[in-house]
Amino acid sequence: MSMKGLLNNYGVWMVAALIILLVPIPFGSGFALSIASQMTIAIVFALAYNMLLGQGGMLSFGHAIFFGLAGYFTIHYLNWMGQGVVSYFPVSLLPLLGGLVSMVLGVLIGLVSTRRAGTTFAMISLGFGEMVTALTLIIVSFFNGEEGIQGDRWVGPEPLGITFGSDVQVYYLAGAWCFAAAVAMYAITRTPFGRMCNAVRDNPERAQFVGYNTQRVRWLAFTLSAFFSGIAGTLHALVFEHVGFETVDIARSGFVLFMVYIGGTGTFLGPVLGAVLITWLTSILSNFTEAWYLYFGIIFVTIVMYAPGGLAGLIFMHEPIWLTDPRLLRRLLWPYALGLASVLVALVGIIGEMEMIYHLSNDITGEFVMNLYGFDISLRNTVPWVICAIIGAIGLALCRKSFPLVAQHWHQVMHEARERVLQ
Repeated sequence: MSMKGLLNNYGVWMVAALIILLVPIPFGSGFALSIASQMTIAIVFALAYNMLLGQGGMLSFGHAIFFGLAGYFTIHYLNWMGQGVVSYFPVSLLPLLGGLVSMVLGVLIGLVSTRRAGTTFAMISLGFGEMVTALTLIIVSFFNGEEGIQGDRWVGPEPLGITFGSDVQVYYLAGAWCFAAAVAMYAITRTPFGRMCNAVRDNPERAQFVGYNTQRVRWLAFTLSAFFSGIAGTLHALVFEHVGFETVDIARSGFVLFMVYIGGTGTFLGPVLGAVLITWLTSILSNFTEAWYLYFGIIFVTIVMYAPGGLAGLIFMHEPIWLTDPRLLRRLLWPYALGLASVLVALVGIIGEMEMIYHLSNDITGEFVMNLYGFDISLRNTVPWVICAIIGAIGLALCRKSFPLVAQHWHQVMHEARERVLQ
């Protein structure tokens, strides 16, 4: 195969592998590598969930149980190896064992839950999720209640003298498994089984009419999704060396749902974008505001209402343009910049008002003083409230003017791209 053909077929994967390899160079601090490791785990989990939702059309509110239970198994196995209860197994291969554990659970749970589809399936998944969360708090002898379980990933000799004691080694472990799992899941989507999952998602009656067992297809997709979710859960346990009930509860299932929907369920790239964005926001926003959960909700509602295809959908809207003539994209730069600037102005005012309201409702000291955008302000003073309200109003007015302009230029460029194709 020529170099051009190699780049056309595997260029994206080569770039992905290069990014994983080079991340520790500019981001060598422990905090940055920790976030990068969390991103790789989130990518695997989001892609696994997208196999269920995006490929198979099954909305689950309890898929975190496969993530969390694999993590519990991993921590226990690490402790058992340290105590000499079980024979040594390479830590670098433990994600495979965790995935197999979750796959077995997926076979059993999926046999029951995939007999129904739609809302019924979602409610069944919610029931299993709540049941497992309750068990982690009830069966203290195995799950250790709210405290969870700790372990030590350095339990034996690894190849090449690797100890997984440094942040870089742990990151490369998570990155390698992220890359391998992503390649495997993408390959599954290109198989006849992957196409059949799409058929069952889009028109189960027709798929059943032509001779396919829709429940069996959903069951297999559910099992495979559980397997890759288990890999992500094992990586989480190895990175943090701790697993608690929060890894199986509905909040974890909600976060992966956010990742997939915000990134976009229609493409393979979408869950990757969503996982990176949500992980970054959870790591950064929580350091600046206590109301970061509120912003997640706003982002989620905004994406669902105005960009149902997610971030990836917004990107691939431009595919006809760059395939026709990439130079046409230059004509969209300044309208997009104007629209983005309008949104940012509006957000400065709206976020300022929200932060002041949130601080006012939670200030138990009675001083009503806070730091907003680097300035110490008193909430008893009306000036900050008026300024933020004015900025927000100006931003919204600019949005009303700029958004039609953006749409106009978009349609013009798309029309020109279609005309060039027809010529």
